Amino acid sequence: MPENVKPCVCWVRLGIAACLAAPVWAGQPPSTSAAPQDQPEVSTREEKATFTSHVNLVMVPVVVRDKQGHVIGGLTKESFRLFDKGKLQEIDRFTVEKPGSVPAPAQPATEQQTSGEGAPSAASSVAMPRRFIGYLFDDIHVDAADLVRVRAAAERHIETQLKPTDRAAIFTTSGQGNVDFTDDREQLRDGLARLAPHPIARATGQECPDISYYQADMIINHEDPDATAAAATEWMICHQIDPTDPRQVAEVKRMIPTEARRVLAAGVHETQVALAALKDVVRRMSAMPGERILVLVSPGFLTLSEHQPDEYDAIDHALRANVLVNVLNARGLYTTNIDASHQVLDSRAERTKQTLLRESEAQQEALLSEIAADTGGTYFHNNNDLAEGFRRISTTPEVYYLLGFQPQNLKLDGSFHGLKVAIESKAGYSIEARRGYYAPTRLEDAAATADREIEDAVFSREEMSDLPVELRTQFLKNAGDRATVTLLAHVDLTGLKFRKADGRNLNNLTVVSALFDRNGKIVTGLVKHLDLSLRDESLPYRLAHGVTFRMGLEAKPGTYLVRLVVRETEGQLMSAINSALDIP
Repeated sequence: MPENVKPCVCWVRLGIAACLAAPVWAGQPPSTSAAPQDQPEVSTREEKATFTSHVNLVMVPVVVRDKQGHVIGGLTKESFRLFDKGKLQEIDRFTVEKPGSVPAPAQPATEQQTSGEGAPSAASSVAMPRRFIGYLFDDIHVDAADLVRVRAAAERHIETQLKPTDRAAIFTTSGQGNVDFTDDREQLRDGLARLAPHPIARATGQECPDISYYQADMIINHEDPDATAAAATEWMICHQIDPTDPRQVAEVKRMIPTEARRVLAAGVHETQVALAALKDVVRRMSAMPGERILVLVSPGFLTLSEHQPDEYDAIDHALRANVLVNVLNARGLYTTNIDASHQVLDSRAERTKQTLLRESEAQQEALLSEIAADTGGTYFHNNNDLAEGFRRISTTPEVYYLLGFQPQNLKLDGSFHGLKVAIESKAGYSIEARRGYYAPTRLEDAAATADREIEDAVFSREEMSDLPVELRTQFLKNAGDRATVTLLAHVDLTGLKFRKADGRNLNNLTVVSALFDRNGKIVTGLVKHLDLSLRDESLPYRLAHGVTFRMGLEAKPGTYLVRLVVRETEGQLMSAINSALDIP
């Protein structure tokens, strides 16, 4: 008799959880070939799907262009040289990524789907989303004038350039007015209309004295005498202090660090919030089953040395989740010249502040450029054609290369490692590649690696066929607006490796099923483990007949992408299948 288990398993991913009860059967060989023993030959068990992120394998996206700026394809692993802190590394993983290519389509169910009344319903072909574009607007740092221009260009872009198979979302660094992934243009228009500047801790107008975040950093962290003197001069003018009175001047010198610390704390807080928002959006996008493009729209913001681990952590998350980050500088074409609205209190102090402003602008530009380059993305800047900017940054390079390596003699100290990528005998080519990473403080084990690989496969549209797996789906209408979706899967065990122990042939299959709605959001999922402990006399039967099992998921009427991932432990083979489901 088949084993009937009713599990309640919670799928956890980005705060999304689904819990259901469903029977699962594992096929057994004839009783003549399997005398009862203490340990069953095929058993099932359920666990919560808790996934964590790790950084053992360092991934380096590389875009190569010729002198005309055209992307170069056709390069091989042998074309590249990869250096970590100047030391040549062995490239362990090499893939040629073509993001614009169409993924394997979801196949509709091959069986008839039977309604609760017994009437047959033919399987239908379902068009599911292929590309997910998240627009992250930095409303914490952008000013009102720039946001008006950016918003107008974004509206035109969404109205005219999004495809029917695209799903878009609007996010903000402040967290206000987010719109989750949808194909509803009206929702996206409403989200754009609600965009407004939301500074958290800093003043929106010119203060007196007007100490910038960068100037405050130079005063407090670098003890810059020019930055301090400029602030002191403005303070005395603002507070009408006699510069010839030693007692008052001494009081100003005591007040400047206090005021600078206040400004510095406000800037640090806003930077931390912006970086946290970037990481959160990357996590959200990693749950979308298809091509993932994050468009960061920002005027740039200052990151201090203490923020760099957070920045690189966000980049690592994007790389592991295959999220390409393109960046548009919201300021367009700009200069650092003084505008008419800016009040100059002292010409000498203003010259110092303009120098500091240029240095700050350069660092903010470097941040935006780095985020794009380190994830294989594009940086659009110093250009007022924002419509063209949105067109460029909502696409991906035709071809880019993904190099992976295991760092040699890696110290688990969290230190920064600079990277350099070179191409053999290709003069004149330009290379856009990740510039570095922070070493982890611990390494993942084999079980964690397996969980991560399975998670990545579930939230992808790519089909894999290391294991021969067949999948059929059907649904049964229940009372009310619910239906039970049954997945019937068969795994061919012919190519599996087995580990010998205690007279048994051992292996383990981890099976994950998930339903995604028409906008690519996960609705529900189930994780199941099949433990194989086969006797020698039963092994030929299993190799010839494989294993068949059922998984049940509950869903409301609607259109769904069904994703099934199977991974075996001993040989680390994995397969992934897409199927389409339409519940009327």
